[in-house]
Order: sequence, then structure tokens, then C-alpha cells
Amino acid sequence: MKTILRNCFLLLLMLASMNSYAADEKERDADQAAGKWLALVDGQQYLESWNQAATLFKQQVGADHWLQAIGAARKPLGSMISRKLVSATYATSLPGAPDGEYVVLQYQTTFKFKESAIETVTPMLDGNHWRVSGYYVR
Repeated sequence: MKTILRNCFLLLLMLASMNSYAADEKERDADQAAGKWLALVDGQQYLESWNQAATLFKQQVGADHWLQAIGAARKPLGSMISRKLVSATYATSLPGAPDGEYVVLQYQTTFKFKESAIETVTPMLDGNHWRVSGYYVR
């Protein structure tokens, strides 16, 4: 009986480790996708950032509205100086969004005219690719 319990415990530990690795891998992949998308925004390639966003994002925010909103949000901040990932959280459900696979990323960012900002970027698995489904800067 002790052997069975020990083996069950070891199996649970292995499964937990595999799940943690899978989540870490998803967080890494989502961060890479967010980095590419943020480079478009940093380069003021706002229409291309909309084109590269998740289908859900494009369904909720039209291109014209996105161009207005992101320009208004980012122009006063000036150019991006530095950006550091401070948290990454994998989730399968988020308030106001359909169930799916998401990673909520938060970056500590320094801009030319704002020394300390927090950017929240939420990539989601859209088909087989991580694409940004949400962006917020404060």
C-alpha cells in the first residue's frame, strides 16, 4: 500500500511539473509575440499592430478607432526607452472575454515623457498563434 501511495504521489508531482512547464512555455511564447507586437506600436506602425492583433481584438475594436485610441494614448508618452517584463499569468478565462488561452503580461516601461508606466498586454492563442487581444498603458 505504501508503494502505491508513493507512486501516486510521484505521478502527481510529475504531472504538476509538466503543467508548470507547459504554462511557462506558453508564457514565453506569448511574451515573444507581445514583444513583436509592441515593436510595431513603438514604431508608430499602428495600422500594422491592428492587422497583427487577435481576431477577437479586431472584432471589438475597428481599425479607425484603434488608430485614434493608440495615437492618443502613446503620443504624450514619447518614445519607449526601456521595457521589462514584471509578471506573466496564464489564464483560460478572463472577465468579459470568451474562454480560451490567454497570458496577461505586465511590463515596467520607461518612456521619454513618463519615467514609470505599466503596460498590460494580453496575448491569446488565436488559431495556432499567440496574438495580442488587449493593451492598456497607465
